[in-house]
Amino acid sequence: MSGLDASLALVRERLEGARSVCVLTGSGISSESGLPTFRGVNGLWRTHRVEELASPEGFARDPMLVWTWYNERRAAHQRAEPNAGHYALAELERRVADFTLVTQNVDSLHHRAGSRNVIELHGSLREARCDRCAERIPLDGPLSAAAVEHGCGGRFRPDIVWFGESLPPRAFERATAAAARADVILVVGTSGMVYPAASLATRYPRSDALIVEINPEETPLSSSAGVVLRARAATALPALLETESGEFVSLREQ
Repeated sequence: MSGLDASLALVRERLEGARSVCVLTGSGISSESGLPTFRGVNGLWRTHRVEELASPEGFARDPMLVWTWYNERRAAHQRAEPNAGHYALAELERRVADFTLVTQNVDSLHHRAGSRNVIELHGSLREARCDRCAERIPLDGPLSAAAVEHGCGGRFRPDIVWFGESLPPRAFERATAAAARADVILVVGTSGMVYPAASLATRYPRSDALIVEINPEETPLSSSAGVVLRARAATALPALLETESGEFVSLREQ
């Protein structure tokens, strides 16, 4: 048995006996669906200034520049399809009584794959919200210039946590509680550089919890993991649900 096979077997065993599982996902899992990451080699932040596109100050200066970019991002999200990693996490949720998926992604691919108990720490592009009164409207298509201005005197902005902004307190409280009670924590496709999200794998887990990092590259979180799977999410996550014969188990068929 290879080292990878032994690690997969160990994680499978712990997952089978786990009463509570928490998963933290980052942009790496979505990059396998064709969506670029912020910090990857071709990441969006390398071709656009963050201050112009993902900050309250940038939105105040030029709201339509911001919306042009987010309209394009939303269209890219809609063209992308969930990959095997997304579907495997949805299957895992059906197996574990207490399962929480915490994501830094805003693309809704976990929802489209069938995950239900999802905490979106950084928001999503399913809605826009007024920067003055906080009213929300669904985003069924691109937001036009005429729709940006709200009757209260505010402007509709993407329902995203921008750089320099705090996470929604209730969402982070739920995430930390899930990490604190989890028997197994899977850290999937995240750079480990964005805080406070990364602290879910370092500050809050119990001492006896198994932390599993799934990432083809080393990250600042690697040293905190009890098991490191140097593999892509779309490969490693389905493998965790395989039988000893190598057959992928659809939990809906059990």
